[in-house]
Amino acid sequence: MSQLVVAFSFWNWLVEPLQYGFLIRAIWVSAFVGLVCAVLSCYITLKGWSLMGDAISHAVVPGVVLAYALNIPFAIGAFTFGFGATVAIGYVKSKTRLKEDAVIGIVFTGFFALGLVLVTKISSNVDLFHILFGNVLGISQQDIIQTLIAGSITLIVILLRRKDLLLFCFDPNHAKAIGLRTQVMYYTLLSVLALTIVAALQTAGIILVISMLVTPGSIGYLLSDRFDHMLWYSVASSVLSCVLGTYLSYHFDVSTGGMIVVLLTTLFVITMICAPKYGILAQEWRKRSGQNPEDDHNQTVVVDQA
Repeated sequence: MSQLVVAFSFWNWLVEPLQYGFLIRAIWVSAFVGLVCAVLSCYITLKGWSLMGDAISHAVVPGVVLAYALNIPFAIGAFTFGFGATVAIGYVKSKTRLKEDAVIGIVFTGFFALGLVLVTKISSNVDLFHILFGNVLGISQQDIIQTLIAGSITLIVILLRRKDLLLFCFDPNHAKAIGLRTQVMYYTLLSVLALTIVAALQTAGIILVISMLVTPGSIGYLLSDRFDHMLWYSVASSVLSCVLGTYLSYHFDVSTGGMIVVLLTTLFVITMICAPKYGILAQEWRKRSGQNPEDDHNQTVVVDQA
């Protein structure tokens, strides 16, 4: 009898959110965004571009504000300023003796500060809280269309250029040596990164989107040496966190984007500790056995991606 009660309670917990149209939209939009972010996350992880993702996510703020003020699709303004920030980073880096991390810090904080100024001075219906932390529960039909377009373009570009992008992320010197136009790959990856951030704005917001771009790939990287397996682990962890996070945000009345990132981070911590080959526990066991798993990991990845 008690088992039936538990099963019935779980069923009610599962179907209750599905009575509301806005929650159904939030669930599948979040799952789609999680898929897009997870795919790109694997490339970003290999390239070591987490800071670049952080920079672009902050740089889109003035574009979002101006887009709403001018009554044009927010995706246009966000992508324009996001991609413009990457061009600015490349230009300043090529013209000065500053290192890339310093240039990124200067450019993205400058763009972000400009956005904050515009929010306070331009009359629009932009809610700064929604820009920073997302508002997938209140996403409009127009925003859904923009999210789908931006995310679909990202997936199509990655699908068409997946091998070139993988080689560029893993070994740019080798890519250049075999005749691959690395400059084109550089801006292609930056473009899809900006598009992915545009797609994820409504779900996670500017502050939390960097986690959706970095954490899934990091989980996959700890679980597998092979890129295709890494990709599947990344997608599974991201989509699961997005769907379950949306459910939990409804039941506990908390931020949807925040709950998604909390779940992603929890999965990462579990993976970091318990991954069968590269988790902390496995490394400690190998260390006591006189083995060094990190050397094997690096060699396996090189062979797998070559």
